[in-house]
Amino acid sequence: MINKIGKVTVYVEDQEAAKDFWINKVGFVLKMEQPMGPDFSWIEVGPSDDEFMTLVLYSKEAMEQHQPSKVAHPSILFSTTDIESAYEKMKQNGVQVEEMLRMPFGTMFSFKDQDGNDYLLREDK
Repeated sequence: MINKIGKVTVYVEDQEAAKDFWINKVGFVLKMEQPMGPDFSWIEVGPSDDEFMTLVLYSKEAMEQHQPSKVAHPSILFSTTDIESAYEKMKQNGVQVEEMLRMPFGTMFSFKDQDGNDYLLREDK
């Protein structure tokens, strides 16, 4: 079902400042940047163009408006090449899964572990 740890979300105050930090001070590369409305973007940075795993520099303000409890720690986004199959398999296995989200930047769903911790599984082909 899950074949990689794909992304770790870091909630940031200023996405542009965070992007500058990771690219110009740490030496990461910009892997993806896509608007998510008028005020926020989906920004991914990683150690190199060849590295699959990325950091998602997500707006803390946007997440606080949507789900305030999530900004206390980074979120782990796992990756799969077959989101539909993984979704059905997790449901069959008794995993608590949320509705599938089909966004311009990816198809994904969240699920909870045995302690109620949230994770996200996203399709990356």
